[in-house]
Amino acid sequence: MVRAAALPARSGIGLKLAHARELLASRPDLGFLEVHAENLMGAGGPPCAWAAALRREYPLALHGVALSLGADAPLDPAHLARLVALCRRYDPAAVSEHLAWSSHGPFYLNDLLPVAYDRPTLARVAAHIEQLQRALARPILLENPSTYLRFQSSCLDEVDFLAELSRTTGCGLLLDVNNVWVSAVNHGFDPFAYLERFPLERVEEIHLAGAAPDRDLDGAPLLIDAHDRPVADPVWALYAFVIARIGPCPTLIEWDNDVPPPARLVEEAARAEAVARDVLAPSIERAA
Repeated sequence: MVRAAALPARSGIGLKLAHARELLASRPDLGFLEVHAENLMGAGGPPCAWAAALRREYPLALHGVALSLGADAPLDPAHLARLVALCRRYDPAAVSEHLAWSSHGPFYLNDLLPVAYDRPTLARVAAHIEQLQRALARPILLENPSTYLRFQSSCLDEVDFLAELSRTTGCGLLLDVNNVWVSAVNHGFDPFAYLERFPLERVEEIHLAGAAPDRDLDGAPLLIDAHDRPVADPVWALYAFVIARIGPCPTLIEWDNDVPPPARLVEEAARAEAVARDVLAPSIERAA
């Protein structure tokens, strides 16, 4: 496997094809663009043309949402072939997928559903990652999930599960800081303690997003990974905690619902870079 040229250690935004014309005209100061792979799996047309034009201006990351690495079934060969073709066409700087499943037999569920953290699931997901990496001839990045329930059969901690997958398959990790916060609120654990144990040395990209507050049937706080609003203050605090430990890292602003104009997304990306600068400024001054 050949590791592609890394994304720049700057901030980027998700590519919405409705924004493509404006992004090409204004060329905002961004480190990279990231697009859901499935949005480019057509045979051509405007989406592919816009993505190709923007690929000439910015590094591009492909973020898969439907390969279903966690499914208790083989990977869909047609979907895998389409993803391989996309990588050949766009030569992305990173390819990522989720620790989740979203299909059962011929049915696609349009959601990212959790997996049990046990040894059989670990072996199955590892085999799927290895199959994907062989097909792409490159390592992928695996994203930690946001979850709303836990399986009684789970016998491994989520951090240990991700660390073992990365160690055995050679994949990198995409640390979604918002997902950590969402899961911490929903399950009642300390997100900072989670990140203290996370294999940060394997992290090659970070995601930041907004979550929607709600209540469960018992009235307890519940967060929905909605990607429909600005990054929340607790997520910025967790992001600063991570950056202080690993230094600059490619960071994506995810905003997929109720999407504002591109300028607002660029503002969020600029804030991420400002947070990183503020966190790292004392160490830079000491080095000078």
